[in-house]
Formats: sequence, structure tokens, C-alpha cells
Amino acid sequence: MPAVISAVPAALHGTNNATAPGTRTPALRFEEVAVARGGITILDSVSATVPLGSCTAIIGPNGAGKTTLLLALLGEFSFQGRITFPGYGGKRPRIGYVPQRLSFDRGQPLTVSEFLALGFQARPLWFGVSAARQKKAEARLNQVQAGYLIKRRLGALSGGELQRVLLALALQQEPELLVLDEPAAGLDFQGEHVFCDLLDSLRESQGFTQLMVSHDLPTVTHHATHVICLNRQVAAEGPPRQVLTPANLSAIFGLHMGLVNLQSMPMAQAGCTASCCRPPAPADQPANDA
Repeated sequence: MPAVISAVPAALHGTNNATAPGTRTPALRFEEVAVARGGITILDSVSATVPLGSCTAIIGPNGAGKTTLLLALLGEFSFQGRITFPGYGGKRPRIGYVPQRLSFDRGQPLTVSEFLALGFQARPLWFGVSAARQKKAEARLNQVQAGYLIKRRLGALSGGELQRVLLALALQQEPELLVLDEPAAGLDFQGEHVFCDLLDSLRESQGFTQLMVSHDLPTVTHHATHVICLNRQVAAEGPPRQVLTPANLSAIFGLHMGLVNLQSMPMAQAGCTASCCRPPAPADQPANDA
């Protein structure tokens, strides 16, 4: 199986990939990964690399297979092809995972401290959290600047606070690879900015590789060091400046990502003709959607 990108446009073959001289060692490689469920192809021969120590972002439209690729990596979905870990001597690294959302009963009286102890403490939680586990939970919460949440009820947390707790839970694995599915989903602009800055700081101080799915192109532009453009196949990958071009983004998202190619329009047209882009009709003249 090829270790280079099989679906990358020829114009991008000189960008940052695992085989180019002088580039980073890949933490992991997706090699011809394919996933089908219920007879429907979700991923088709996906080949891509995640550089060691990078912040790699997977972008693409809804239904592109981004979360499916993460779940294949985590062993939650069966797949064809290979996922290898050359950056870790071929062995599977310790992986921390931050899901896009956590479904739970917000009415249950579970504290943040108890939540972080789940799966790590042998004795039942109704006997309380051990002093050693409490200390570790506090340390992880302090790492994500959320130590004040230790005694808070989990169901009372805001979206941003819950994301920090989930990040603290992932860090308890002492991950070599941190995987995040839409980490800024549900956060306001300021909360998103703070959370992504926090991830950058943690990645630099702890040395893990970060792989995340994101729909937020400004976040990807400012924080990612490597980008994989996915729409069931890999359309392009490499450094953001080389990959996040109007041509690539239009190819995977379509023109309505705000990347209108004026050259593709008829000469008489000054702009997009879709109803969402037209100015409102005068009050005495109904809009024509024909």
C-alpha cells in the first residue's frame, strides 16, 4: 500500500507529507483506509499522514467521514486498509479522546471529581473519591485552568466548562496522541479562542500530537500546523497556507463557503444568483424564486 497521499492533487505533491525530505516524522499514517456501513461507502481509500508533534486538523463538509475516520483510529469502527504509527516505533500510542458531545442525565448528582474518577478508581464511588484520585483530578483540572470546578455538579456545567472537564479526562491518560472531535463546538467566539490557545499551550508543554476534526476554518487557519481536507477521500493535505486555498475549499465545500469564483460566472452576472444571496425584494414586489 502506498505511504504517500493517493488522492492529493498533483499540484500539491510537493507540500508537507511524510515522504518529502526535511519534513516531520509521521506520528501515524492512514493507508488506503475504507469504511462502509449498510452498503454505503463512508470512506474510500483514505491515505494521509499526521506529523509527529503537530496540530493536525481534518476539515470537510457534513457527511465527509471525518468523525468516522477518528472512530476507525480509536478502534470503534472496522475498516479496510491500515493505520500505522511510525512515530511511536510502530506501537500504538497512548490516546486521549475528547468527543464532540457527552450524552448524560444532567439531573444526576455526579460531581466533576467523581466523573474524573470513573474508570480509574477501583472502589465504588458511593464510598467517595480516594485522596490520591482527588489529587490527580485537581492536577488535571488545574492544567486546563478549571480547578474551581472540582466540586461542581457535572450537570450544572456550561458548554465551555464541560469541554475543559472532558479535556482533563483525556489528559488523565497521559496521551501521546490527543484526538478531538469538534473541540470548540457549542462555544462562543471568546470561549473558542481561549480553548484553542489552551490546547496549543498543552501540546507545547506536554509534547503530544493533536488530531482534531473542525468545521471552523478561522480556528484551523490560526492553530493547525497540518491540514487534511476530506470528503470521503483526501482532496489535499499539507500546511494550512498551501492547502486552504479557494480552489481546494470550493472543491470540498462548494461555492457557498464564501469563496465565489467570479471567473466561473456568466459575463453578465455581477454576483451569485441563489436566493440566499439576492437582496430582499421591494415590499410591493414578491421575490422570484423561479
